[in-house]
Amino acid sequence: MPRFTPFRAVRFAADPAEQVTAPPYDVLSAEQAESYRARHPHNIARIDVPSGDDRYRRAGELYRQWVADGVLVADETLTLTVYRLDFTDAAGRSRSISGVMGGLEVVDGGAGGVLPHERTTPKASTDRLDLTRATAANLSPIWGLSLAAGLTDLLAEPGEPLAEVTDDDPSTGPVRHRVERITDPERIAAVCSLISSDDVLLADGHHRYGVARSYRDEVRAATGRTDTPAEDTLAFINELVADQLSVAAIHRLYAGSPLETIRAALERYFDLAPIDRPDASTLSRMESDAHLVLVGPDSTWSLTAKPDAFEGVRQLDGLWLETALADRDVAVSYQHGVDEVLKAVGSGEATAGVLIRPVGVAEIERTAREGVLMPPKSTFFTPKLRTGFVIRPLEGSDVNDRT
Repeated sequence: MPRFTPFRAVRFAADPAEQVTAPPYDVLSAEQAESYRARHPHNIARIDVPSGDDRYRRAGELYRQWVADGVLVADETLTLTVYRLDFTDAAGRSRSISGVMGGLEVVDGGAGGVLPHERTTPKASTDRLDLTRATAANLSPIWGLSLAAGLTDLLAEPGEPLAEVTDDDPSTGPVRHRVERITDPERIAAVCSLISSDDVLLADGHHRYGVARSYRDEVRAATGRTDTPAEDTLAFINELVADQLSVAAIHRLYAGSPLETIRAALERYFDLAPIDRPDASTLSRMESDAHLVLVGPDSTWSLTAKPDAFEGVRQLDGLWLETALADRDVAVSYQHGVDEVLKAVGSGEATAGVLIRPVGVAEIERTAREGVLMPPKSTFFTPKLRTGFVIRPLEGSDVNDRT
């Protein structure tokens, strides 16, 4: 089972959280990243999403300068950080997520304990590894789901309030982010013990976790040690419970083959029927009527699976599409917004798009327990955690001395 540990968290000392925190790097466009860098001289995007030549070296220098100047300060003792999100999901339901940020053990692939839930697409960029080397810090947390029951109850009691920010998440609308500090050693031990008693499923941040593994291996090779802060990585962990989680679908875009070819391949597995162009009610109708939606430049069809067409195949829309198009030479990309799918198909960027349904929490847990990986981009967990509430240093120093 995975180790989960407290650490001396590094935080902004006095700057207002709404001015210095930011959405995670991987949801920001270049223009959005620049707007956050311009928002405040100490906005975390200046380090987490650096720009220009020699950006990683400059990000590392800026991080260390902020520590030296007291812009960033370390907690006096080992702590955990409770992170709560309050929002309304796409279906209009009010939801609250209560999780905790600490250090999650970095384990080898296939070793168990920390489980991927979907296959990942390759990324050629070494951006996060270069940034980790330059800063020797974890800036953005991965998101893990604890399969141990009871974490929500352990986090129910408020900790020491630290910051509160309300932002507007594109997937959910307004989101209230609240951060609290836990310093009580007994409570810290109880939380860490519970999380370490069962597997943790990676919900968001598979690539970041892979980077943490690469960085850990580099530190081991350089130091010959297996007891440095690089053995863990910054993680937000909440309990895998349906009433907290909001899981959106990530739709498919196809290119490289004509629409007729893609449609003919799908017709072997699905019954197609013409329908109106997708609108705000389409996703809910897809779930109630149990169909997918094929989008062409000028036409739209519902896709209803034929009886026994997917016998022996898990009931995952992404896996069904992989099966139906396995023998076709199509390039697939991913997009989580319906409007964005329509735009990509209408502009010719994609030949066709297929809107799919979200994966249920029960199926997520089942596949995790059975050690099965879903297709790439099967789930999109919302809302997104802000970066900058907590930084976890990766070097033994006056900022953070794990030992």
